[in-house]
Amino acid sequence: QVQLVESGGGLVQAGGSLRLSCAASGRTLYHNAMAWFRQAPGKERVLVAAINWNGGKIDYLDSVKDRVTISRNNAENTVYLQMGNLKAEDTAVYYCAARGGTDYFTLSREASDYMYWGLGTQVTVSS
Repeated sequence: QVQLVESGGGLVQAGGSLRLSCAASGRTLYHNAMAWFRQAPGKERVLVAAINWNGGKIDYLDSVKDRVTISRNNAENTVYLQMGNLKAEDTAVYYCAARGGTDYFTLSREASDYMYWGLGTQVTVSS
């Protein structure tokens, strides 16, 4: 059973920075593509960033790609999302996700393609 636990969310002023962490347990996700999604109230869950097993392939949401960096530390089974110059529209619950199944190693922008999910961490940006 895989468990993903996010941390690092909180309240920050516009222009500030946050670093989100996602710790995986239960089994190693060394070769699994992992991602961060976010969901604002009343909106769909959308991909923020995704990363393959070694960081050689990364995908970002266009509206944030100049302000966020996704990375992973496979030795610690952890994925990070560094966010800077935060804006009010970045306010959302941020979820960590990992792919599974036969396509576990490929990136995807579709939430339905991810098998494992954390419970989310709230990010609130005050303007």
